[in-house]
Amino acid sequence: MFVQILPTARGAGRLRRVSRQSAPGRLRDVAVVVGDAFSAFEFSVACEVFGIDRREEGVPRFDFAVCTEHAGPVRTQQGFSLTADHRFDRLESADLVIVTPSRLNLGPSSPELTERLHAALERGATVASFCSAAFTLAHAGLLDGHRATTHYKHAAELARRFPLVQVVPDVLYVEDGQLATSAGTAAGIDLSLHLVRRHHGSAVATAIARRMVVPPHRDGGQAQYVEAPVRPCADESLQRALEWASAHLDSDVDVSAWARQAAMSARTFARRFRAETGVTPHRWLLEQRVAAARLLLEEGDESVDEVARRCGFGSAATLRQHFLRLVGTTPTSYRRAYRGARAPEAVRLVPAGA
Repeated sequence: MFVQILPTARGAGRLRRVSRQSAPGRLRDVAVVVGDAFSAFEFSVACEVFGIDRREEGVPRFDFAVCTEHAGPVRTQQGFSLTADHRFDRLESADLVIVTPSRLNLGPSSPELTERLHAALERGATVASFCSAAFTLAHAGLLDGHRATTHYKHAAELARRFPLVQVVPDVLYVEDGQLATSAGTAAGIDLSLHLVRRHHGSAVATAIARRMVVPPHRDGGQAQYVEAPVRPCADESLQRALEWASAHLDSDVDVSAWARQAAMSARTFARRFRAETGVTPHRWLLEQRVAAARLLLEEGDESVDEVARRCGFGSAATLRQHFLRLVGTTPTSYRRAYRGARAPEAVRLVPAGA
């Protein structure tokens, strides 16, 4: 399971983190921060999980507020505007502050937002970000010395710009003490349900998930949603060797034989290979075999044993070991998830009594 839940780092960040944590059941007051050019989807996740009164379904009612720095409308990335009823002073009472992706991510946080977020942590609230809003938390200095995640396309940039942040790129969300960050887009649902589950129990989180028609808990991490690794090679002889290996994934690819395809010694081949691709020949071959297995699991009907054989793993157990390590889930779970994404064949809803 590629979810990180970690203790608070001591002495990290610009402020000393208080030891008091939100007690189970204390999460009742939720404030969502939106800025100019905010993303409607991530914002709607917070609204759906925390902003709907579902007391008749056994779900506690959250005191939910949408907050902007200034009065007046703010634009979405999708071409419409929203006018919020609250300013940032509303964050003072929140048990959970959620920052959504917006133009705020592009530069330093406003002094007021930075102050409000630090104050929220000091009094024991949880501060969370969805997707690229992790940059807002990082600009405010909240993530220094802590683990955090963001969309996999932005993870390297987050690590480069904020070297004190311990970026975890291949997970759905990270909870590090009072700080919580989620990966791309729909991972905000996973983080929100996790926070509900921790404070109000599995039954409440499952009730919300059922109403949203989403799984109450997903296994795996962002690696499931990253395109298969393709590292083009500028060296023509190495490129020919890569193409040869790609055509022989089901065989025992010996490095010496592989090097001969590039007309190099095994030692020179290994050195040039790493310089060109950034990985060792063994790692490249493993990634390509896993990528081929993913494709077969998504589109084919072969058994997992047959997929393992065709991709050069030899056995389903070996495939499972490497697949779990690189993708974050099992081949069977991966197939189930992606078969669910296929266009339905002869499936329709039948009215009751028909």
